[in-house]
Amino acid sequence: MQRCFPAVFALLSSLIVSAAAAQDAPRSECLAMANAPPRVTPAGLRAADTKTDEVAITYAGHSTYYIDTPGGIRIATDYSGAYTTGRLPDVVTMNRAHGTHYTLFPDPRIRHVLHGWGDDGQPARIETRIGDVFIRNVTTDIRRYYGDDSGGEMIKDGNSIFIFEVAGLCIGHLGHLHHKLDDSHFAAIGRLDILMVPIDGTYTMSLDGISDITRRLRASVVLPMHRFMTPLDEFMRKIGQQFAIDTRTERTLTISRETLPSTPTVIILSGV
Repeated sequence: MQRCFPAVFALLSSLIVSAAAAQDAPRSECLAMANAPPRVTPAGLRAADTKTDEVAITYAGHSTYYIDTPGGIRIATDYSGAYTTGRLPDVVTMNRAHGTHYTLFPDPRIRHVLHGWGDDGQPARIETRIGDVFIRNVTTDIRRYYGDDSGGEMIKDGNSIFIFEVAGLCIGHLGHLHHKLDDSHFAAIGRLDILMVPIDGTYTMSLDGISDITRRLRASVVLPMHRFMTPLDEFMRKIGQQFAIDTRTERTLTISRETLPSTPTVIILSGV
């Protein structure tokens, strides 16, 4: 009987370690909020009693937005090094479409380089907390491109939708999306407050297809990107009257959970 004790002790130790690891593992608050019932704020809770953390989102060019978190972390999306503004980012995300969406030779001072494709033949799986931001991805397929920009066969899990969770905000970047999303994609994305969406209508998806996705995700703020010459009024017509439009003269949007618009709004930053 005594010989059983070491095995039992080892099993208990393993369970304790596993439970502790699970407790310490990064967790998506956006997915949890998407599945939770609506939260009611007591009428007596004044705005002055709540702490407001603001996130700054700056359009740099093409599909690159810079996200500056309250904790001082700077993120650049679909980073190639060609579209820069301000200081070097701490984190860059990339998608392997054209060379304008990634670089295999980023500045070595960038501490975190996150590929939207798997480097080992497996889908990219990203769930990481860096400073005050939790970053995760949802993979989608991507067309293989040739020298003449003609679309080739689809590469499974070659693109990632990156989701940044910071200061109570759920921020999603669709990357170089090439196909419609199914229910499993929407479930994995969860709730989004801010959505960065390509509206070129050709190299990524048709305007009809991307408009359908935009309507279903129904983020409070939609930030267009990858526009080229797409008429903005055509995009607005396709997503419907349920979205307002707000054209800005500056490249940076400063926003918090408390200042999200009450009506879903497409915000056009300068340069888009």
